[in-house]
Amino acid sequence: MPWRVKTYETKRGEKPVDEFIKSCDSQIIPKISHVIDLLETHGHLLRMPHSKKLTSEIYELRARGKQEIRITYAFKGRTIWLLHVFKKQTQKTPAREISTSEKRLLGIDGL
Repeated sequence: MPWRVKTYETKRGEKPVDEFIKSCDSQIIPKISHVIDLLETHGHLLRMPHSKKLTSEIYELRARGKQEIRITYAFKGRTIWLLHVFKKQTQKTPAREISTSEKRLLGIDGL
């Protein structure tokens, strides 16, 4: 059974992950699309260098190029939720990025 990828949507209908990706440099967008396709194909089996587990429920998808783009995601059944996206600027994932992802995941749990 295939995986389904969805992006987090605010109560106002905004999709911050999609909006961020659209604003990225044109050279990184195909790389982002590629790692999302890999995630959709392989689901839980996707590992480094493309994916890394951050918490018990949150994972990080990695798109590498001039900019290091990270997309946090979580699994709910056969659906993969893209929760948050940011430019990686430090060795360790900042706590505020994980916190944002956890809050958004709670919003999805309420659906």
